[in-house]
Amino acid sequence: SKVTSLGQLEMTWRSRLHFPPLLVRVLHKSRLRYYGKPEKKMDMPYQAYFEVADGSGMMSVVLWNSLCPEWYNSMKVGTVLLLEQYAIKTSYPFKTQPTPGDSQMKRFTTIEISLNVRDPPTKISIIPEEMVKPEWGLPEVKYRFITRSELDDLPNNHSCDVIGLVTFVGRAERARKREHGEDFWLYRWAHAIDGTSDQPFILELFATSQPDVFERIHPMTYLVCTQMRVVRDHTENPSSRTYLTTSNESQIFISGWHKGQPYTKDTKVKSFIRWTKTQNEADQMKKAVIGGYYPFPRPPNNFSKY
Repeated sequence: SKVTSLGQLEMTWRSRLHFPPLLVRVLHKSRLRYYGKPEKKMDMPYQAYFEVADGSGMMSVVLWNSLCPEWYNSMKVGTVLLLEQYAIKTSYPFKTQPTPGDSQMKRFTTIEISLNVRDPPTKISIIPEEMVKPEWGLPEVKYRFITRSELDDLPNNHSCDVIGLVTFVGRAERARKREHGEDFWLYRWAHAIDGTSDQPFILELFATSQPDVFERIHPMTYLVCTQMRVVRDHTENPSSRTYLTTSNESQIFISGWHKGQPYTKDTKVKSFIRWTKTQNEADQMKKAVIGGYYPFPRPPNNFSKY
């Protein structure tokens, strides 16, 4: 009875010192960010964003510092949370925005919820799915799955989710974050097929905060990637092809990690599973490739163009 809604919170937050509990579902989850600097002595300089929603709309929640190692892995997409003793701040303007699966959902972008160890010490409770009541009016997690045949019609930077059977996975490679910096992004290339086209999805997978999954992507696994962005090269290089790259809110899942995930109810995921049952595993294994150097986008065929 004491629970408030995100919509109420946005209207009344300036006139309150203490905020009533919130009951929300996690719809998106960012990668974990480390913001430590040598000159600043902080124990656990970590931060992660979550987009949470109730019946009134969607808002950002920021998990700070030592709460990250304690809670980050438990707060999955689809998890229902009861939040108490949180703080409210005006939103950080330069944060990345995931594309909601439900385009009708209202977004509250003026404020964000801060979960801290102290001032005030936030209390986080995870409500098991079987105890979630329909009358709470919490939205379901919705996805934007596309098939490989639909990819060619999508514009640059379009956000989508994909599922496919992995036929190639490259070695892990590194790229500098800044030209002369010492920080690197870790990424690998993968190909996945879904039976709707002769061409595979070409996936540029950056290491998200799921090292256990990133290291175990291998041919013949069912790969799900959410919140991917379409990269369409507009240069005149004819051999450059459209590919998908991870965003700050991407989640990656492989065989062994799918059970209980909200996307298992999606119709495109179900039709992909039906297609895999028609495939001969030995035939697909013959075409599978692992490792090696993968130059992409490919350079032009002759040197003068290059």
